[in-house]
Amino acid sequence: MTMPRIAHRVRDIAPFHVMAILARARELEAAGRSIIHLEIGEPDFPTPQPIIDAGIQALQRGDLHYTPALGLPALRACIADYYASQYGVTVDAQRIVVTPGASGALLLALGLLAEPSDQIMLADPGYPCNRHFARFIEAQTLAVPVDADSAYQLTPTLVEHHWTPDVKVVLLASPSNPTGSVVPDADVRAIASLCAARGAYLVVDEIYHGLIYEGNYQTALAHSDQVFVVNSFSKYFQMTGWRLGWLVAPDWAMTALDRLAQNLFLAASTPAQLAAIAAFEPTCIALLESRKAELKTRRDYLATHLMELGFGLPVMPQGAFYLYADCSRFTQDSFEFARMLLEETGVAITPGRDFGTHKANQYLRFAYTTSLPNLESAIYRLKQKLG
Repeated sequence: MTMPRIAHRVRDIAPFHVMAILARARELEAAGRSIIHLEIGEPDFPTPQPIIDAGIQALQRGDLHYTPALGLPALRACIADYYASQYGVTVDAQRIVVTPGASGALLLALGLLAEPSDQIMLADPGYPCNRHFARFIEAQTLAVPVDADSAYQLTPTLVEHHWTPDVKVVLLASPSNPTGSVVPDADVRAIASLCAARGAYLVVDEIYHGLIYEGNYQTALAHSDQVFVVNSFSKYFQMTGWRLGWLVAPDWAMTALDRLAQNLFLAASTPAQLAAIAAFEPTCIALLESRKAELKTRRDYLATHLMELGFGLPVMPQGAFYLYADCSRFTQDSFEFARMLLEETGVAITPGRDFGTHKANQYLRFAYTTSLPNLESAIYRLKQKLG
């Protein structure tokens, strides 16, 4: 039987390799094994109760019709106020698009900015969906290998060195998945200026920006009103399953983004938008800050003990909830190593090959999205095997 034809763009989009790890972990759990999940990039905290309550009230009121494609005006205003209170940066609410997750925001930005022949420059390692979005819109990715000496981030020097006439978008992630490292403000400012001078655009993924544990870092919007900033309610605000994000864009882009949003997804979820307004209430922010402190405690514990075991952590991540650890002391194939650790210790970890090709077999990503007692159990199991 001849297989039905599917578009090349779909065939070129790879699945997450961690899904094989996760599927096997679920099989082991179903068979009665105890599995500690350090592979999942989702906080274990429940959505804060004020957000849940607001969502329930919205459902009970029943006023759940479509919103404008750019989002509820009240929510856009809350996001603008958040930039003012959190960063001291004035952002017009009319420049904000509410989207179905940060993925919806990134799809809007890249769909607006990149032609099929254009290149999108990004770091390797990096979040795999970024390069897959580029493939989906028929653009090209220019993956720049980054190492610990640049904190696994693009720098102005790297951007200039790898620049080609086809580069139309530079994509930064700060903090980054999988490394948790942050781009210094001076570098963001310099890269934004470089892009402007060369007729390109800077897109900055700030979905983990609320989860920075040390230092004072500005949003990219403080450095230029021509950058595109992607953010999300999933990570800091702990609304993963609500599927809600936002995009801040320059004034000139808004009419086109409105038209694109209307056609791609019409509008983000109305109940999720109404619930998210409560995320900015002082009691909710206080709870989120206490959970952020807990994540820092987990990071410090896990980093210390992984290094004691022999994993390399040349860069302590300032944010997110990941440790990108060098496992070359133990293996030259991090995927097989992760599979072995799952089978023999019950600890599930993400292999580096999910995040690119540069030294991918040398790294593992540990997500500290589980409780401290679970992290202690994971270290104990790993120590029994590797210590």
